[in-house]
Amino acid sequence: MKLLISFSNKLMQRYMPDPFLLVILLTFFVSGLALLFTKSTPIQVLEYWGGGFWSLLTFSMQMVLILVTGHVMASSPLFKKLMGSLAKLPKSPGQAIVLVTVVALVACWINWGFGLIIGALFAKEIAQKVKGVDYRLLIASAYSGFIIWSGGLSGSVVLTIATPGHFTEKLIGVVPTSETIFSTFNFIILAGLFLLVPIINRLMVPSKDAAFVIDPELLKEDHALEAVSGEKAELTPADRLENSQLLSLLVGLLGISFLIYYFVKNGFALNLDIVNFLFLFIGILLHKTPMQFLKAVTESVKNASGIIIQFPFYAGLMGIVTSSGLVAILANSFISISNEHTFHLFTLWSAGLVNFFVPSGGGQWAVQGPVMLEAAQNLGVSMSRTAMAVAWGDAWTNMIQPFYALPALAIAGLKAKDIMGYGLVIMIITGVFISGAFLLL
Repeated sequence: MKLLISFSNKLMQRYMPDPFLLVILLTFFVSGLALLFTKSTPIQVLEYWGGGFWSLLTFSMQMVLILVTGHVMASSPLFKKLMGSLAKLPKSPGQAIVLVTVVALVACWINWGFGLIIGALFAKEIAQKVKGVDYRLLIASAYSGFIIWSGGLSGSVVLTIATPGHFTEKLIGVVPTSETIFSTFNFIILAGLFLLVPIINRLMVPSKDAAFVIDPELLKEDHALEAVSGEKAELTPADRLENSQLLSLLVGLLGISFLIYYFVKNGFALNLDIVNFLFLFIGILLHKTPMQFLKAVTESVKNASGIIIQFPFYAGLMGIVTSSGLVAILANSFISISNEHTFHLFTLWSAGLVNFFVPSGGGQWAVQGPVMLEAAQNLGVSMSRTAMAVAWGDAWTNMIQPFYALPALAIAGLKAKDIMGYGLVIMIITGVFISGAFLLL
C-alpha cells in the first residue's frame, strides 16, 4: 500500500496540471479525436465547442451558490461551534481520517452538493484540532465520500428515470427508485463502499515524519463579522435596516416556511436548488443581521473563481463529444465486445471513461443513456441495472476528475494534484469492488 500511495502521489504531483489547464488540454485532445473518428470538419468542431460553451450556466451558478451558501452557513458562530465540538472526537490522525470519511459518505448519500461542502468544511475544522494529521489526505478523504453520490438520494440518473415524461421513457418506462436506489444490489455496493473507503483512507495515513501537516493558524478565519459599531453618534435609517435582527429573522422564517411546505408536499426530495435554498436561509438566520450576512458572503465568494471560469470550458468540451457523436462511438465500441454476462461491466467502464469528457452526471446520461439502453434491450438484460451501471461509472472515476472537486479544493486552499494521488488509489481499489459487483451479482 505504501508503495502504491508513494507512486500515485508522485505521479499526480508531477503530471497533474491545474484543473483549468487540464480542461484546456482535454479540449484540444477531444477536438482531435472528433476530427479523426467522426465526419466532423474543423469548422463543425469549432461550432460544437462554441455552441456548447454556455450550456452549463444554470449548473455553474448552482455550484457557485452551493459553495458560497455552504461556506456562509459554516462561518456562522453557532455552526462553527457545532463543527468544532464534533471535530474534538478523534484523538489521533487515523481516527480523524476515518471520521471525516464517514461524515462525507453519509452527507453525499443524502445529497452530493451538501456532502461536498460539509465534508470539506469539517475536514478543515478537524485539521485545526488534531495534531499531526495529514492535511492533503484529510481533504482527499472528505472528497472520497463523493464516490457514492450516484447511488444516493440525489443520484441524477436514477431520479431522472423515476420521473414521468423523462426522455428515455419510451424505452424503459418509469423506473421506480425501488429498482435502483433502494434495490438490494445498490445497497450491497453502498455497504461495501461504506466499509471499504474508510479502510483505504486509514491505510493511507502516512508516518508522523512524512505527514503534510499545516499550521492550524493558517486555517483560522475571522468569523466575528461585527455589526456597525453602536458608538456612532447617529444611526441613519439605512444603518438600522442593515443591522436589523428582526429583518433577518422575518426573511429567514419566510424561507424556512417555504421549505416546510416543500417537504410536506414532495417528501424528502432534495436537489441542488433546495439545498442552496436551505443553506441560504439558514445562513441568514445564523448571521442575525443583513450586514453580517453580506460580509460573510463577500468572504465566501473569493473561493468561487475556479468554478466560474472552468465550468464553461467543460460545457464546450461536452458540446464537442455529444454533437460530434464521439460518445456514441465510444459506447458502441464497448457494446461490440459485450454479451449478456459482461454488458453491465463494460457499461460501467465506458461510463467511467466518458465521465472525463462529460463530467455532469445528468449530461452524461442524456448522451450515453439512450445508446446503452437500446443495446440492453437488444441483449435482453436489465434496463434498471444498465442505468445503475452508467450512474456508478460516472461516480467511480470522479475520484481523479477535478470537475466536482473544485468546491472542496477552494475551501481547503489546495490544488487538484495535492489530493488526486490519493483519489487514484481509491479509484483503483473501489473500481475492482464495483466491477466485481456488476459482473457477479
